[in-house]
Amino acid sequence: MTPSPGGSTSVITSAVIVGTGLIGTSAALALRQRGVRVFLADRDPRAVRLARELGAGEEWDQGSGHRVDLAIIAVPPQFVAQQLLDLQKTDTARFYTDVASVKALPLAQAVQLGCDLSTYVAGHPLAGRERSGPGAARADLFLGRPWALCPTEATAPEAVRAMRELVALCGANVVVVDAREHDEAVAVVSHAPHVAASAVAARLAEASETALGLSGQGVRDVTRIAASDPGLWTGILSGNAGPVAAILEAVADDLAAAARALRECAADGTEIGSVTELLRRGVTGTGRIPGKHGGPARTYAVVGVVIGDRPGELARLFQVAEQVGVSIEDVRLEHVPGLPLGAVELSVQPEAAGVFAAALREHGWQVP
Repeated sequence: MTPSPGGSTSVITSAVIVGTGLIGTSAALALRQRGVRVFLADRDPRAVRLARELGAGEEWDQGSGHRVDLAIIAVPPQFVAQQLLDLQKTDTARFYTDVASVKALPLAQAVQLGCDLSTYVAGHPLAGRERSGPGAARADLFLGRPWALCPTEATAPEAVRAMRELVALCGANVVVVDAREHDEAVAVVSHAPHVAASAVAARLAEASETALGLSGQGVRDVTRIAASDPGLWTGILSGNAGPVAAILEAVADDLAAAARALRECAADGTEIGSVTELLRRGVTGTGRIPGKHGGPARTYAVVGVVIGDRPGELARLFQVAEQVGVSIEDVRLEHVPGLPLGAVELSVQPEAAGVFAAALREHGWQVP
């Protein structure tokens, strides 16, 4: 037994991860960094091979009879329950969890299949990227991110303790929540926004070359997540169809009302107060997104810098920030079309903006 992140005795010294995609492989990399022995399994042997080459663990021999402390099921929501049953039939692990972004469906199916719910805690790390597969995995993917745990009345306390240890090993923060409340929440903050981003991005498939040539950072921000794997998201959305549909209907009502107001404005110059109100509600909603330390988001000052498209330019910017003791809170980079230049926006504490801008100018940077 080894010390856990909190200093107590660890119960997780070995784990098997079934599904070596982005989340599964990232969890494997994080656990490996903390000294956990990790076994890897996937129906695609190429994914297992790549994850293994990345240092995520060793290939799992299902016939070895080797029992691990924890089994992490990293497969689409509709396959979680059957995978759980198969693992429990062979007594693969002491405890079981999953990382699917839908929770009510797997739990309901697990009950129907007769799975042992005492050793299973449904989980969902709220972290990800628009890229998928083991090649996109990172050991630090979960750092500081919320990780939902949805225990039921049947869940044994020691299973919950093991899952809390897993979350701590991965550097995330535990959020205990009911499965249905979880699904309603992620419909608002993840699933419906993905569909909305895809709807906007779909317009670009038919856009003119002129329109695409005029595209800037705004459209990239809105559509970034639309580049994710459609097959993966089809499974997620179908598993949480009801809550997502409710949010999309509300969004559609807002958009329809805005479209009507704009049509009337185009026809006779009618005021578009309802659109203004929607924009204001959007500002309010954005302001409620927690900041990096939790609680209300802070307002930062933005220092703009023009940089050349050369290796090491961003590193030089950060070196200047380090020299003057300025913490960079966020970075946005936009390339200038047709030129070997980029525009960087560096978010800093308001009181540090003047000092940072002056230091950058002293080092030869072009600061507007």
